[in-house]
Amino acid sequence: QVQLVESEGGLVQAGGSLRLSCAASVHTFSRYAMGWFRRAPGKDPDVVAAISGSGGSTYYADSVKGRFTTSRDNAKNTVYLQMNSLKPEDTAVYYCNARGSAWFLNYWGQGTQVTVSS
Repeated sequence: QVQLVESEGGLVQAGGSLRLSCAASVHTFSRYAMGWFRRAPGKDPDVVAAISGSGGSTYYADSVKGRFTTSRDNAKNTVYLQMNSLKPEDTAVYYCNARGSAWFLNYWGQGTQVTVSS
């Protein structure tokens, strides 16, 4: 069982920055691809960014490219999401996700609220 603990989100003005972190309680953290998802009010969840186990490969949704950066520190079992140039439409509950090689190795953080004011 993998537990994922996310840092607190917060309230930030448009144009501001915020960094989220997600710490995993697992001995084989580097074997998990990590992702960030968000659920905006009244909308379906969307993937925001993802990073491979080694950190050598990343993916970003078009809506956040150039503004968000995900990274990981496998020595600390932690993944990060640096969010810059935030927009009101980035307001959502953000979740981190750990996905292993088998279909049942799929874990979620508790979610953290990010609110961007205009």
